[in-house]
Amino acid sequence: MSEAEDFQDQEEQDLYEHLRVVVDKGQSLLRVDKFLMHRVENASRNRIQNAIEAGNVLVNGHTAKPSYKVKPNDVISVVLPHPPRDTEVYPENIPLELLYEDDDLIIVNKPAGMVVHPGFNNYTGTLVNALVYHFQQLPQLPGNDGRPGLVHRIDKDTSGLLVISKNERSMTYLARQFFDHSITRKYLALVWGDLTEDGTVTGYIGRSVKDRRVMSIYDDEAKGKWAVTHYKVLERFNYVTLVECQLETGRTHQIRAHMKHIGHPLFGDPVYGGDRIIKGAVYAKYKQFVDNCLDILPRQALHAQTLGFTHPSKKQYMHFEAPLPEDMRRVIEKWRKYVTAAGDE
Repeated sequence: MSEAEDFQDQEEQDLYEHLRVVVDKGQSLLRVDKFLMHRVENASRNRIQNAIEAGNVLVNGHTAKPSYKVKPNDVISVVLPHPPRDTEVYPENIPLELLYEDDDLIIVNKPAGMVVHPGFNNYTGTLVNALVYHFQQLPQLPGNDGRPGLVHRIDKDTSGLLVISKNERSMTYLARQFFDHSITRKYLALVWGDLTEDGTVTGYIGRSVKDRRVMSIYDDEAKGKWAVTHYKVLERFNYVTLVECQLETGRTHQIRAHMKHIGHPLFGDPVYGGDRIIKGAVYAKYKQFVDNCLDILPRQALHAQTLGFTHPSKKQYMHFEAPLPEDMRRVIEKWRKYVTAAGDE
């Protein structure tokens, strides 16, 4: 698996190495711009090409040409004229939808499109930037640099509930519940295919050796972390199914990777192949209908609807639910009407 890490500045060039990637031994020949698209988070091909043309991409210490094809064991560096950002989080006046707040915690309904915490290429506009503006002295524990108050996260394009700690005691107490898998987390997901029965998906989740943006399911514990997802069928629309997914563990892209693994990727998910027709005949009327749905919902159809835990101070079980966001609600309603109309013909 490729290695990517921040490095210190190169004084002789007055440049800073922001990213270093060692190409996998099994990597086939691939243009360097395409290769980096799968290694650099949230970077478009155009942005990568501009960096290459500016001489900011080095291969084995030499400036890379746009046409260069990477080979196994190449060392690729992305260098820029500014040092990597530190872990300081800058406050930003970004509105938040709070469902609950007390002296110990906050319940936030995160919109799709918002990154949870600052990271490579996402140093502003995140949930954490908003939190440090609206709330003072959020706890930051060892190993949690740049993520004050966070005990869990959800993907950028997943909407729904997050619990934020307002003090160290609360953070420690909640983190333990996540570690023990005693937190209740249920998601609503629209998946491709006609699921007829409830089920459970298990396996070891780890980075794909072909594309680091993607998580794969393995049988070998050395290749990933154990993950368990239970799903329940809520409503069937012939070509897609609305399911409720309950997490027993909380791994990166867990629901997205698990549903892809069993042949039912999330509707609209561009990373796991759900942003195209998977089920149903490809005729003009149906294709136009699906395209219209994807225009309304240009992301994975996944919403963190339910969150339940024992309160750090009250020691009482608390339960929260967030309504479906408008984009998912509209698409589900369109599928419901489409299936009804098809049945009447």
